[in-house]
Amino acid sequence: MASNHDEFREFVAMRSTALLRLAVLLTGGDQHAAEDLLQIALMKAYGRWGQIEQPEAYVRRILYRQQVNRWRLRRHRAETTVPVLPEPDRDAGAEPDSELRIALWAALGHLTKRQRAVVVLRYFEDLPEGEVATLLGCPVGTVRSTAYRSLAKLRALVPELAPEGPPEQVRPLNYASKGVQA
Repeated sequence: MASNHDEFREFVAMRSTALLRLAVLLTGGDQHAAEDLLQIALMKAYGRWGQIEQPEAYVRRILYRQQVNRWRLRRHRAETTVPVLPEPDRDAGAEPDSELRIALWAALGHLTKRQRAVVVLRYFEDLPEGEVATLLGCPVGTVRSTAYRSLAKLRALVPELAPEGPPEQVRPLNYASKGVQA
């Protein structure tokens, strides 16, 4: 049987890429902050490694909570810098959604840290609202309203994300014609 140290090294070797990708999303694209966040999470997990039943879920929870602590304490700088993205090479057969991905990535940088955390947890990690609320330490209603405002902001910044086109084309339902009192 492998020792805890060997099991931990194997886990890090196999899952660190996916965990770093999550950390990058949580930090809004700041690669250095993401590496720091993942390093802290792995250090905390290593100390309890022999007692952890689901290692990946445990490390992910540490990532979420550590990021929440970072923006709650406001000890780090208010803004993060993001490198300028290069123009996509259209001749190289790039994926058709690559421009949308670049626009979405840039738009995520315009969200607040709380909004970005809610979007990542709800839509990237596909967690239910209740679990997001528990992880972020806030009521479910706050998660719902934050998700709503975050998606509205993303759709305003990247109109291609809007499901039914620009707002001026979407007409409100006429309740009077349905016999309903307004």
